[in-house]
Order: sequence, then structure tokens, then C-alpha cells
Amino acid sequence: MDVRFHPGAEAERSALAPKERVALDHAIEKLGALGIKLGFPHSSKVVGADNLRELRPRAGRSPIRPLYRRLGETFVIAAIGPEAQSDPTGYKRSIRIAEQRLAAIER
Repeated sequence: MDVRFHPGAEAERSALAPKERVALDHAIEKLGALGIKLGFPHSSKVVGADNLRELRPRAGRSPIRPLYRRLGETFVIAAIGPEAQSDPTGYKRSIRIAEQRLAAIER
């Protein structure tokens, strides 16, 4: 399946440390290869969000969480934020940003 970044998420990706960018790229490869079959611990549903999932680079050991949704035959990475346990406020903010970006795309 095709995996694309929202421009805002691409900017967030560019700001990541090189080690985290590599981990993210590996997670993206898995998502592209396995699609909806990519399960835990590599991907999980975002609780409290509407049809939003998080990638879990390094099987959840990464401090970042790319947030995505499937739109047609494409997965769109809408935002990249911190892991929920380490930064709950930042994680919630990333969810809001992802939902806003996806809503704009879907209109």
C-alpha cells in the first residue's frame, strides 16, 4: 500500500533526530508492506480518536508516535508526536493536529 506524509508531518519528520528518522522509515516500510495486517506492537488504535492509528517504531520502544489513517488505498501520516506515557499533553496535541489535518484532506 501507498504511505504518504501530510506536509506538516513531513516537516515534523525532518526535525527528528537521525536515529528516530531511521526507525520511522523502517516502520513506514512495514506499514506499506503489511497494510492493515500490521498489528501490535508495531501499530495500535489511538484511544479516543476517530479512526486514527499510531505507528510504534522499534516495536514501541521509540519516543515518537506517527499518527495515521487509511484514506482509500493510501495511508496518510498526519502528525508525528511524542509517546503518550512520556508526554501525555504532547500526545493529545498531536492527535488534535492529526485530526485537523486529515479533516482538511477529506473535505
